[in-house]
Amino acid sequence: MSSPAAEPSPNKRRLFVTTALPYANGAFHIGHMMEYIQADIWVRLQRMLGHEVHFVCADDAHGAPIMIAADKMGKTPQEFVADIAAGRPRYLDGFHIRFDNWHSTDAPENHHLAQEIYRALRKAGLIAERSIEQFYDPVKGMFLPDRYIKGHCPKCDSPDQYGDSCEVCGAVYGPTELRKPYSALSGATPELRSSEHYFFQLSSERCVDFLRNWTQAGDAQGRPHLQQEVLNKVREWFTVDEHGRGGLADWDISRDAPYFGIEIPDAPGKYFYVWLDAPIGYLASLKNHFDTGRAAAHWHEASRTQQDFDTFLRDPAVEQVHFIGKDIVYFHTLFWPATLHFSGRKTPSQIHVHGHVTVGGEKMSKSRGTGISPLRYLELQLDPEWLRYYLAAKLSGRVDDLDFGAEDFVARVNSDLVGKYVNIASRACRFITQHFDGRLDYLGATDALREAARALAHDVAAALDAREYARALREIMAHADRINAAFDTAQPWVLAKDASRRAELQDVCSRALAGFWTLSVLLAPVLPATASRVARELFGLQRDFLWSDCAELPRQVAPYRHLLQRVDPARLQQLLQPEAKPEAPQAPAQPSIGIEDFAKVELRVARIVDAQAVEGSTKLLRLSLDLGERDAQGGSRLRNVFSGIASAYDPRALVGRLTVVVANLAARKMKFGLSEGMVLAASGEGPGIFLLAPDSGAEPGMRVS
Repeated sequence: MSSPAAEPSPNKRRLFVTTALPYANGAFHIGHMMEYIQADIWVRLQRMLGHEVHFVCADDAHGAPIMIAADKMGKTPQEFVADIAAGRPRYLDGFHIRFDNWHSTDAPENHHLAQEIYRALRKAGLIAERSIEQFYDPVKGMFLPDRYIKGHCPKCDSPDQYGDSCEVCGAVYGPTELRKPYSALSGATPELRSSEHYFFQLSSERCVDFLRNWTQAGDAQGRPHLQQEVLNKVREWFTVDEHGRGGLADWDISRDAPYFGIEIPDAPGKYFYVWLDAPIGYLASLKNHFDTGRAAAHWHEASRTQQDFDTFLRDPAVEQVHFIGKDIVYFHTLFWPATLHFSGRKTPSQIHVHGHVTVGGEKMSKSRGTGISPLRYLELQLDPEWLRYYLAAKLSGRVDDLDFGAEDFVARVNSDLVGKYVNIASRACRFITQHFDGRLDYLGATDALREAARALAHDVAAALDAREYARALREIMAHADRINAAFDTAQPWVLAKDASRRAELQDVCSRALAGFWTLSVLLAPVLPATASRVARELFGLQRDFLWSDCAELPRQVAPYRHLLQRVDPARLQQLLQPEAKPEAPQAPAQPSIGIEDFAKVELRVARIVDAQAVEGSTKLLRLSLDLGERDAQGGSRLRNVFSGIASAYDPRALVGRLTVVVANLAARKMKFGLSEGMVLAASGEGPGIFLLAPDSGAEPGMRVS
């Protein structure tokens, strides 16, 4: 049986879709794969609906970190990036992620486009030059990015803090405010030097007015550019307080040589800051896609003869859709649309923002050994479609974080995919192939069956298009429950024993398999490999499913072949075992102190009675601490302490834990309230913050000495 191909839609969409460009200094982690899977599902749906889609990405190849990492390995930056890029296909192919083009921001197309866009912004009067002071490493002979400057926090004096914020007290500052600064590259004391830099004037009235309107608007079809919660966050960035603080600030788009990047025209020794040329990499990858002819397979019929990169982007019907994480919203909702608009280019139609992936309720941390390696997942021969389904079953159109739980993973995959979905085919096929040589036939009218499938397909398509994947899969599995319930009620194993009821048996099993066909069409964006096998091997199609196949009725089925197996919890636990931690590099030694200096610091054991996130801060937690102190009435007195550990700990998991506090630190007034001490935590050159804790038996108020 071969169902008809999809008819051209009168509302055919033309889509240019991207995911955030991964920085080319390391392997993909589970957060990357979640974003790519989310976008891939959406793209596959659009293609099944008959829309034209160009899905591209690239390696973000520039910047000081890559230059420095390459130097440490004795490679050129280009060689370093090429080695990273060579490993990408293993991940993408392994999880059935089908980009149309994968490129690099160091490619000629990006050099050309970045310089062209910069010239347009300069012509528009939005580029300004001004002198700034920066730290310079006299040993390395380079200006230091903030992340490569460390020293004592100017607020709490904690050592080994980065040049932009303190991980201990949460203070935010500039690198020149650090006490006892040193270069994280050489250990040398940096020198303050002046340099001419180029700024994109984001604070100009023109930019502010445009962005206020653009962020609150939508495309021609009424789809908003931004999710409501993203828009709410963006509005905060426009706010100026009574003292004139806040609002949009001009954007420093230049860096000094030596730097691995794209040279700024007519400015010797100056390079574009990586965040200027990185999003332009979306356009560069699309241009490469068209220039190499790979776009031809996706061309819109009406424009096939004149299709090229510039023509495509000038088409008002083209939608530019970006999938990104919540940590890069500022760049994509302000800098990127302003850069495009004032250089005379199309601005994004939608920017779809998702949250982070946590594992067992904790943020991923390489230094703590928490997280999931996608490559390890594949090496253990865990089915990639298990992960695609599990992530989809937890994704919505909101910016919520997604938690990976081992028990939940096993239960959801085994129950939904095996116990509900493939269970239908494995049971019904046996009767059809044994008694009817694989022929399907239906008693009575099938209009209701087809109409129910059509209505379900409409609802599921709407949910997937809105990125409400969890809702779509709930509807699909509810339909699977109805099919299984009807099959059990009909009791085909009883019908098979009665020769006079053969037609009834064939009808029951045919309707179950028609339902399985419908489920397979609906699941195809999420389970592309399995759906392709169902279409070609089980039902004999010479192609993959189209969305319009949903309400078709199959007429022939092959003997059932195993499709999906259950998750073995033991194998999954292998995936979740922490990886060996590399030895942390040592920070430069600090001057010695005497015992009398140490005696001035009063360290005491404290119990965390309560922990709360701090509204308006992504780094701080508000802790209520019991140090064994009493108030004037003899009751227990709790201290309020702000701690910059929000990136490492779920507040709920901290309640009841013991920790160590600097009890005699002078109280400090912060904008969020009064902080009456400092909890102690360890950190190193790599990511991760680790709260110190006393051994069991310690009690609140005990002195640490």
